[in-house]
Amino acid sequence: MKHPKLILRLLNINWVLITHGLDDLILKTHLFRPLRFLAIFSPNFWRKKEFGTRGERIRRTLEDLGPIYVKFGQALSTRKDILPDDIADELVKLQDKVPPFSDQQAREVIEQELGMSIATAFAEFSSSPLASASVAQVHAAVLHSGEQVIVKVLRPDVEKWIHSDIGLLYELAYFAEKFWTEAKRLHAKEIVAEFEKTLLDELDLVREAGNATKLRRNFENSDALYVPAIHWEFTRRKVLVMERIYGIPVGNIEELRVAGADFKLLAERGVEIFFTQVFRDNFFHADMHPGNIFVELPGKYIAVDFGIVGTLSSSDQRYLAENLLAFFNRDYRRVAEMHIQSGWVPAHTRVEEFESAIRSVCEPIFDKPLKDISFGLLLLRLFQTARRFDMEVQPQLVLLQKTLLNIEGLGRQLYPDLDLWQTAKPFLEAWFKERVSPKAKIQQALKKFPELAEHFPEIPTLLFQVLDDAAHTSQRATAHHQQLDRLREEMQSNHKGTLYALLASATMISAAIFFN
Repeated sequence: MKHPKLILRLLNINWVLITHGLDDLILKTHLFRPLRFLAIFSPNFWRKKEFGTRGERIRRTLEDLGPIYVKFGQALSTRKDILPDDIADELVKLQDKVPPFSDQQAREVIEQELGMSIATAFAEFSSSPLASASVAQVHAAVLHSGEQVIVKVLRPDVEKWIHSDIGLLYELAYFAEKFWTEAKRLHAKEIVAEFEKTLLDELDLVREAGNATKLRRNFENSDALYVPAIHWEFTRRKVLVMERIYGIPVGNIEELRVAGADFKLLAERGVEIFFTQVFRDNFFHADMHPGNIFVELPGKYIAVDFGIVGTLSSSDQRYLAENLLAFFNRDYRRVAEMHIQSGWVPAHTRVEEFESAIRSVCEPIFDKPLKDISFGLLLLRLFQTARRFDMEVQPQLVLLQKTLLNIEGLGRQLYPDLDLWQTAKPFLEAWFKERVSPKAKIQQALKKFPELAEHFPEIPTLLFQVLDDAAHTSQRATAHHQQLDRLREEMQSNHKGTLYALLASATMISAAIFFN
């Protein structure tokens, strides 16, 4: 950490930690244990002040450190597979407290990106933002066609201070892993790398617009989900223009109740949307918290904010589907085998030991009625167990688990009797029938036939080469076997000679002893 600015920032972080009474946590680490006596020099040692729980202190610290640390805490809050529950539950409460940047700055970014004046691009443009967050803020506008839109604008210099704070997070993660055993178990550097990728993806609004367009196409004419249209002619890397939508925020339960929303339909459709995205489209909105979801009555969702999406490989899809089905059939051995076959845990893992660990975690959960079982919690407990068997971090599964927890939590909030398994099972079974059945295998082979047919003319040449190589290999093998036979004969000959010499020597020694 040679850069003076990083050193100054680290000093500032240390002061914030002390202010919120976290210096005791620092002094408990391996590195600082010999220096615990220095606690008497800390202001907190002499102040009679109640700082709150460990989780509350960490949350307030991140809020004071600024938006990047707030987003980092929000990202960490989804990692219940590695964080203690008290800290993870408190980090969920983190909110961006970022004042909006000026109207003049917003206009400058928009005009620079679009290469035209605000008046040329829009008939109306609201100076006051509708919402402001750590990375961007949103303004209402009207196109010259009369269509109402929202304009999302990246914060000026956001990339500069993101890279600066990310660099410091890497330094802190390296430092923590070097001197704090617990940080090694939590894979601190991997967490920062995962956060960095997610954050940098959010800085490219063209990418977000592409995600929105794909999701809109996937749910075209759907009764369950609506995705606003993107205006590509006004979309650039730092500016995104999208159709403006009107709906009731899904978190406003009382407003939905008064308006006559169908809560059971909404809860079931949320689950259907999730499994459709994962198993039909293999492309899912991975930031579906209540702030990004609105409702059009009586039971249709409207999604916004498409900066974070997830996909699975075909093998991950299959292993996930088989794992879920095996879970609900209580086939824990199959779950263990699938984890090993997929490469999620090391190949040397003992199946019996892993199966036993999974059983001890899952059986208590399955004592409840299915409608009371948390699907997301089940995955979480599984990942926690797998971590004990050196499961590597799977970013795509972390996103999936986070999204499932959000959807399930939202569904249960809307309709507490939601039976997620009853809703999800038909999707899994249909996916298996479509992808894994013999008929599906034949169809997949037929789809690949044209690609294979292009290589048919090459088959005679390839076959000749294979046969020719086999012949040469056979000749070499024959020669090799002949050499081995000669060597074996020589060894046998030498062995016989040695044996005869030993017998002769023994006879002579016996005769000498006898005659003496």
